[in-house]
Amino acid sequence: MKVPALTVDVVIKLRGGVVLVKRKNEPYRGKWALPGGFVEHGEKVEDAAVREAKEETGLKVKLGRLVGVYSELGRDPRGHVVGICFLARPVGGKLEAASDAADARVFGEIPWKGLAFDHAKILKDAGLR
Repeated sequence: MKVPALTVDVVIKLRGGVVLVKRKNEPYRGKWALPGGFVEHGEKVEDAAVREAKEETGLKVKLGRLVGVYSELGRDPRGHVVGICFLARPVGGKLEAASDAADARVFGEIPWKGLAFDHAKILKDAGLR
C-alpha cells in the first residue's frame, strides 16, 4: 500500500514580516519557502513543526492556530505529500539559516514569484497579502 508523505510548515511572524528560508537543496533550490519539513516516524506534527522551525531558522517557536492542511496532488514534485501548516511566534533563539536552508530572512514584502511549492497559497490562507 502506498501512502502520502507528511510534512509541516510554519508561518512565523516577526518584526512586522514573515520568516522565509532560501532552499539549499532541490526541489526548488534557491527559492524562498516557509520553514518546514517531513514529520519523522513516531513524531507528533506539532513537535515536528517546532523542530523544523528551530532547525531551519534558529528560532524557538510557540505554535498558534492551524492555518490549514494541504493535500493537492502535485504540490511537491517528489510525490504525494500532505502538508500541515501552523502559525507560530518566536519565543527564543536568533534568526539564522541552519540545516538545509541557505538563508533565513524576515520579509515585509513577500517575494510572491520566488516562492517554492504552494507556499503563496499558504501565506494567503494565513492572512498575508
